[in-house]
Amino acid sequence: METALVLAANGIKAYLFDRLRPTPELSFAVRYRKAAAGVIITASHNPKEYNGFKVYWQDGGQIAPEKADEIVAAIKKRDAWVILPLSEKEARERGLLCFIGEEVDRAYLQAVKEQFINASLIRERGDQVKIVYTPLHGSGGELVMRIMAELGFSNTMIVEEQAKPDGEFPTVVVPNPEEDAAFALALKKAQETGADLVAASDPDADRVGIYCKKEDGAYRRLNGNEVGVLMAYYLLSLRKRNDMLPQDGRIIKSVVSTALAEKIAADFGVELVAVPVGFKFIGEKIKEMEISGKGSFLWGFEESLGYLTGTYARDKDAVLATALIAEAALYYKLVAGKTLAAVMEELYHKYGYYLDDQVALTLRGKDGRERIAALMTQLRQETRPEIAGIRVAEMTDYRTGITVTAGKKSALVFPKVDILRFTLADGGFIMARPSGTEPKIRFYFCIAGENEEAARKNLEQVKKDFFSPYQSLIR
Repeated sequence: METALVLAANGIKAYLFDRLRPTPELSFAVRYRKAAAGVIITASHNPKEYNGFKVYWQDGGQIAPEKADEIVAAIKKRDAWVILPLSEKEARERGLLCFIGEEVDRAYLQAVKEQFINASLIRERGDQVKIVYTPLHGSGGELVMRIMAELGFSNTMIVEEQAKPDGEFPTVVVPNPEEDAAFALALKKAQETGADLVAASDPDADRVGIYCKKEDGAYRRLNGNEVGVLMAYYLLSLRKRNDMLPQDGRIIKSVVSTALAEKIAADFGVELVAVPVGFKFIGEKIKEMEISGKGSFLWGFEESLGYLTGTYARDKDAVLATALIAEAALYYKLVAGKTLAAVMEELYHKYGYYLDDQVALTLRGKDGRERIAALMTQLRQETRPEIAGIRVAEMTDYRTGITVTAGKKSALVFPKVDILRFTLADGGFIMARPSGTEPKIRFYFCIAGENEEAARKNLEQVKKDFFSPYQSLIR
């Protein structure tokens, strides 16, 4: 309300949702209302102290770095801040404050429904898959449960203790679906009811984490990379079977997400596009394709549990993803007699075992920032022919835009970001990325093996060997 009334005081018309709504619906609503921009106040999965001002542009995507820089520059020009919002009464009377609700909800949900390939199967037999869902005290509960019911997933149960929005998040330490602990109540309910699928959306409902039941009745976590490739395979295989796979189809993933996606895209003859970390960059590529008329967006994902299909939004969407993953679970259960866990194992057997892992190091203070910078400098300067006995095929520095392969340099067409990549000869990789907002540096490992046991052993050896020269900097 404060934001809307400040805008109104400056003669700018604002549409304000009449109640709590998921982040992806804002992305949709900006374009639906033909607005100039959008704002959502969110801390996502972080503590309430991190509550922030998230801005979208007229294309429905999060603002690009260049636009963010312009806004920051304008802020820095101000010496003093005297902000006089309009009163709500006057803003309404002057038509500068309008409330939106059910009309936009219906339009948004209709756009989501149009993304389903097996809608008739869900209508007829959606009750055959049992789902437990938790919004983790966030904004997803109402619309996720509504879309599940309207599609036909009548056997969807919400975790009642976490159903109501609550910024204190009383039942979890951290409301982040990347954390196993966030699933404690949902898994308990799943075990009591024999659910096939467990889903948890983060508080602003743009990301979703998944557990699925295995053949032995135990529940298996599917990480963000696994859901990303599993759903890519599902969508591509069904489109191909139904003769709906466009020749210029594209999958977009964040550059740090699994190399397994490259294998699947190649198998279906689909182009794989890698972008910097952040779903805004996937949104930018969707916009580019629409403007140029080149390329058909099929699926976008990032390892941090963000997923999207369709062009109705420019951001990841847990409302869509929860129902779409349920569709895949239903399809494989009824048509193939398989669980999602079994399908994932089949993909590993078919395309190779690639295990993905992430190590995040927090180095606080001025000394920490200096050590992170020194570590990146050392990584850039050293040439390591192999790591844990696996040959380093090439090194890519995304900050300079240079790739070095067998001693030869080549230019890379990619946005300039502070990331280093070591591509291994077996198709895996190691990447280093300092955080732009936290005193952290993240390392991403995608390591191959002949089978799960071999891949896990390789992963541990690679991590140990990779970090060994840098102990003085990371302690």
